[in-house]
Amino acid sequence: SPLCMSVVTLGSTKRGCPENEDNDTPAKKLRKEGDNKNGGPPHQDEEGEEEELEGEASEGEDGETFANMMKHGLTELDVGILKFVSDHEGFSGILKERYSDFVVHEINKQGKTVHLDDLSIPAGQPKESDVLTEEQKTQLGELQLFKNKEGNVSIEVMDDTKEKRTLVHKAIKTQFPGLETKTEEKEGSKFIVAYHAAGKKALAAPRKHFWPKNRGSFCHFVLYKENKDTMDAINVLSKFLRLRPNMFSYMGTKDKRAITVQEIAVLKITAERLAHLNKCLMNLKLGNFSYKNHPLKLGELQGNHFTVVIRNISGTNEQVHQAMTSLKQTGFINYYGMQRFGTTAVPTQQVGRAILRNDWNEVVDLILKPRPGAEKEFLVRCREEWAKTQNPEAALKKLPNKRCVEGQLLRGLSMYGKKNIVTAFGLIPRNNRLMYIHSYQSVVWNTMVSRRIEAFGLKAVEGDLVLKGTTAHVLSAEEAECHTIHDIVMPLPGFDVIYPTHHVGKGYRELLSADGLDIDNMRHKVKDYSLAGAYRRIIIRPSDVSWLVIEYDDPRISLVHTDFEKLERKPAPVFNKEGKYRALRMEFSLPPSTYATMAIREVLKLDTSIKKQTQLNTTWFN
Repeated sequence: SPLCMSVVTLGSTKRGCPENEDNDTPAKKLRKEGDNKNGGPPHQDEEGEEEELEGEASEGEDGETFANMMKHGLTELDVGILKFVSDHEGFSGILKERYSDFVVHEINKQGKTVHLDDLSIPAGQPKESDVLTEEQKTQLGELQLFKNKEGNVSIEVMDDTKEKRTLVHKAIKTQFPGLETKTEEKEGSKFIVAYHAAGKKALAAPRKHFWPKNRGSFCHFVLYKENKDTMDAINVLSKFLRLRPNMFSYMGTKDKRAITVQEIAVLKITAERLAHLNKCLMNLKLGNFSYKNHPLKLGELQGNHFTVVIRNISGTNEQVHQAMTSLKQTGFINYYGMQRFGTTAVPTQQVGRAILRNDWNEVVDLILKPRPGAEKEFLVRCREEWAKTQNPEAALKKLPNKRCVEGQLLRGLSMYGKKNIVTAFGLIPRNNRLMYIHSYQSVVWNTMVSRRIEAFGLKAVEGDLVLKGTTAHVLSAEEAECHTIHDIVMPLPGFDVIYPTHHVGKGYRELLSADGLDIDNMRHKVKDYSLAGAYRRIIIRPSDVSWLVIEYDDPRISLVHTDFEKLERKPAPVFNKEGKYRALRMEFSLPPSTYATMAIREVLKLDTSIKKQTQLNTTWFN
């Protein structure tokens, strides 16, 4: 929910150990995360397990301003999320009041839930740590934290051999990431001088370290992170290890506003170097190291296990029991969650629709025109300039950060001119461009599924689709008798799918036609924007569902025992029999590409949009 933390970005300018990040208290500073920070599409989750539930407000805006801004945001109705499957009465509660209220553990392809429970280094590693004295380590540690006035540390090499010098160089770089070394001769003695690498040079390719032949080329590790999205975390690790971010691989992106645990692999970096980062990274912990011969691939995971705390619930124990039993037995409608559609006044699906219609002037207009709602001052000025002059160079000058979607599009327009919008638009990263189209497909899917549930309820009917392998098959009346709603899929529109043969299937054609699109011609002039389509199950039944109603007095206490707290041997939270507040702590596992917020919505019968959550939170805090 929008009660986020102010976030100190790590490793952005200084390359020592970053200083304190915020503690877990509901602060009033907000910002939207994503590939771009300013009003483009939300960062797409490969898994769909969760991405942001936050909007964008500049540092220091309070809840009220944010609530005003979100008056222009989307609600669930705007994106086709209309139905519930259960008939219990809903109750209110606050989602993601603190980031520790949302914990995600990846389920790997072997079906095992990933935990951080071991910080040790695999055996058989050469010990590099004996080369440096304790005093030298202290000095280097201070240098790494920028606490050393001289800006460097000199170490005299007594028994001067090349082997010994190599060991010292290597030990410093391994144990104190971010430091560079050089050999200097002073008055006949050799010294190794450690210093902070300068920005660009630091990001150059690291020296090739010796790598034993019998050791797998990839170091796999578990990444535990708090209040940071996966790409942010990887960017921090890359800076400290002086690697390109693409040296890391993972199976799925994880929420920012949460505590998440997932597996990561990195090419030819020792567990020792990775483990050293634990000394100086805030909000990230690395462990469970092992060497393997393969990287990780997106989508290889079996799903995610969620532990979610809904605070300040109004439901009785009986209502909670009914709601959770329904989630366990029936499940929830597998809608694309609000995270898929951005948080600004111009919904991403409108941009997607304009791309599919080949209406490039509208694409530019939607992304660049002035829009209602609070935005950062420079963006407002940039939009006004564009509206007034249609001059990309002039509008670009108003932007301090040219890497946002608006900046990338304006740069393209100034390079290629308004006659070549397709090429100009191509300067926006491919994932962001495709997100607009996926967002449009998602709204169509949500809308048609709402119609399907409205028309036929929770039973399989003639004309519905089921998957046989990867091929969709239309059910006859007899076949429908042998299937349940959990088998039914519906298509995302595209050139390579079939549609249900009942009247809801025809609705796709009408909907697209009203949007100026021809369902029989989903191939686009630009190959990137040709949509093949796909099938998606309409109802998901989570597995491993359990829940507990907790009473507590202090709203600041964490109600979940995290992997990191267990490693630190911190006691698990203890709950009162009676307390001022009640919370529902629920656990469940979901397959990839499903949204936990949609499962929660089914339990609470509550609109999960930021707009609605903001209204809830603003009233609760004031």
